[in-house]
This record gives sequence, C-alpha cells and structure tokens, in this order.
Amino acid sequence: MEANPVPSEIQLHKLSRTLELVYEGQQFRLTAEFLRVNSPSAEVQGHGPGQEVLQVQKENVGISQIEPVGHYAIKIYFDDGHDSGLFSWDYLHHLCVNRDQIWHQYLDKLMAAGYERESDA
Repeated sequence: MEANPVPSEIQLHKLSRTLELVYEGQQFRLTAEFLRVNSPSAEVQGHGPGQEVLQVQKENVGISQIEPVGHYAIKIYFDDGHDSGLFSWDYLHHLCVNRDQIWHQYLDKLMAAGYERESDA
C-alpha cells in the first residue's frame, strides 16, 4: 500500500450508518459511531496529549453528509450536530487498518469510566 493512501471510493450508507472506503481494492466499513468517537476535532481529541474527551451515548449517531475538503480530507456532518473534525486521508486510512484495536481501546476506556454502551438496536 502506498505511503499516503487516498481512497479510490467513498460511499455513505445512511441506513446502516456506515462509511465505506476502498483503498487499492481493499474495502473497509467504519460505523458512524466509530468515526464520531474518534473525530480528529479538538472537541474530542483536546488540545494536547491527555486532554481527550471520552465520547459517550453515540451508539445511535448517524452521518447526514460528507463533503470533500481540498484534495486531502473529508468533512463529516454527524446528525448530533458535530461537524468540526476534518478527516484527512492519512487519518481515515489509519482508522481503517487499525479499526479493531482502536475500537477495543475505546470500549476499555468506556468500561474504566463506568459507562455501558446501549446494545445495538
């Protein structure tokens, strides 16, 4: 895979609340919840190490739209009003290839904070 992979295809599936990305024939699906809790925005990531804000109650969030930002990113509009994170091609690719590890770390943080996710409807 190239150093700075750019997806050849991006499809928003509103009903299943997923974003599908294709890199050199490899297909990935990221849920809206996963993208929302891993938004690169300062609201989620904070302004420095250790300032991350744990996102809770995002189980049913959806994506209302996506739009390109130059030739380097997309802006995702979530239906809970969040739209301040720019998802660069590099960051999206990182989320795709490390999805399982990132998701398990998130679930561990939720458990440590005493929060229990709603079961999937």
